[in-house]
Amino acid sequence: MKLNLRRPLAFFDLETTGINISADRIVEISILKALPNGDEEVKTWKVNPGIPIPLESSLIHGIYDKDIEGAPTFKEIGAEVAAFLEDADLAGYNSNKFDIPLIMEEFLRNNISFDLEGRSFVDVQNIFHQMEQRTLKAAYKFYCDSSLENAHSAEADVRATYEVLKAQIERYEGQSWENKKGEVSTPVQNDVQALHEFTNLTRPVDFAGRLVFDENGVEVFSFGKHKGKAVEDVFGIEPSYYSWMMQGDFPLYTKRCLEKIWARWRANMQSSPSQQTSSAPLGKIVPKTKVTAASDKHQQQQKKTTQGYSKNKKGQPITADMLVNLQEKFKK
Repeated sequence: MKLNLRRPLAFFDLETTGINISADRIVEISILKALPNGDEEVKTWKVNPGIPIPLESSLIHGIYDKDIEGAPTFKEIGAEVAAFLEDADLAGYNSNKFDIPLIMEEFLRNNISFDLEGRSFVDVQNIFHQMEQRTLKAAYKFYCDSSLENAHSAEADVRATYEVLKAQIERYEGQSWENKKGEVSTPVQNDVQALHEFTNLTRPVDFAGRLVFDENGVEVFSFGKHKGKAVEDVFGIEPSYYSWMMQGDFPLYTKRCLEKIWARWRANMQSSPSQQTSSAPLGKIVPKTKVTAASDKHQQQQKKTTQGYSKNKKGQPITADMLVNLQEKFKK
């Protein structure tokens, strides 16, 4: 069958040094771009990750250090990859949780411009797991009635994913599906926007899943002590949480999304003085710097927050209650 496309849909798959989005690197990338007229364009790159490939990863995808000797780095091919994807929506197998955040990490790490806004994202695994719950190899067998040869080769995997999606649409188009709320719909359609909505039910903000949209479209934290709380609400009661995340070991794209929310929150606070509170300093957050001792970082945080209290809107002096709050905030 032919996909009903308004613009190109790029299926892509990454082979990597591991599964840590922040720390691991791409060793192979393959993209199959399905065009609205039914044509296909395929490009595959071997990539020198700049770090050794762990043996356990090589045993899975079959790419060893010797295989990428002389291969270009992502910095060298990144602009070409971005240009190939420029006009396309994105699709893949487990791409929302792994491939998209990892490739965004590579783009940002190498200062290569690539914007996700305005695109649709079709994660074939989400359709499969929500309708049948299997693996890619089983999905190919189930939907295409054929064995997947050369599994974990990027090009073989990406072509299998493309074939599986077409078979899924043929099988499920018009079929009813009931969500956890008991609402019934027919979500699998030959339409990229409909597939985008069905395969992004968790509605991630940053694809790494640290920030998600709630049912009202508000960004909330999905981890840690503020799990389930609106990001902007947390900024209002604990603005230092923003600084902690920006200086922490979080993916670069997560930090970029957080920066946008922080900038919007600050703009809203500054335009509505009545909403400002003495416990929410609006001073500029400086970029991450190297700190040689945890105590130095602790002292810097105390100083910054104390300044926030001393510069509260009404010009009130620091009180005993404020000092108690500070002690509670920074105690170990």
